Amino acid sequence: MNVILLERVNNLGDLGDEVSVKPGFARNFLIPNSKAVQANKANREYFEERRAELEKAANEKLTQAQTRAEGLADTVVTIMVKSGEEGRLYGSVGTQDIADALERDGKTVERSEVRMPEGVIRSLGEYEIALQLHSDVTVQIQVAVVEE
Repeated sequence: MNVILLERVNNLGDLGDEVSVKPGFARNFLIPNSKAVQANKANREYFEERRAELEKAANEKLTQAQTRAEGLADTVVTIMVKSGEEGRLYGSVGTQDIADALERDGKTVERSEVRMPEGVIRSLGEYEIALQLHSDVTVQIQVAVVEE
């Protein structure tokens, strides 16, 4: 299925690119989230009419993400958890826990913006976690997991 992207999508393309994707990805994610429209003659004309407006909106989103990244740079978040012997946690620290801890510090971060490629944290210590605020903006923060 061919779609026209209405914003930049990681590993897919930029604003205005016509790309071929699997029908389920287009139907269940791209189109409902207003990230793309189906590629046909009417939608191509509609896109060309709104191109400047969409580019302006994309630039505003990028500027907002960069501003948020500057505010989050060099942030250290402390999460207190119960642990057993040898620093093993009872449970784990995941994306929601990190997002909640940042929110307690007065910084708004969505759970979906927290990147943990190695999976959840299961032991005490300090970790470097990436926050992807925009497809082009990623910031590193420090997460300290300490015993209660």
